[in-house]
Amino acid sequence: MERVINLHVEKLPEGVCLATSDDVQGLVAQGRTIVETLEIARDVARKLLDEQEGLGMPAGATPDVIDIPLVVGM
Repeated sequence: MERVINLHVEKLPEGVCLATSDDVQGLVAQGRTIVETLEIARDVARKLLDEQEGLGMPAGATPDVIDIPLVVGM
């Protein structure tokens, strides 16, 4: 299934691009170029939407609080 979301992309003073979205809670992506940022944002959005669906939340739902474990390798 495909879904269209709106992104806000801005060029930061550090020279990188930052993308966020009001349509997908938690979506933040950063890249060196706009194209790279869009590719990362697409992957992040897909993962966030899959996780919401797995939790039984309707598409586009924005809960007040959500607990999701995060594994960080060191």
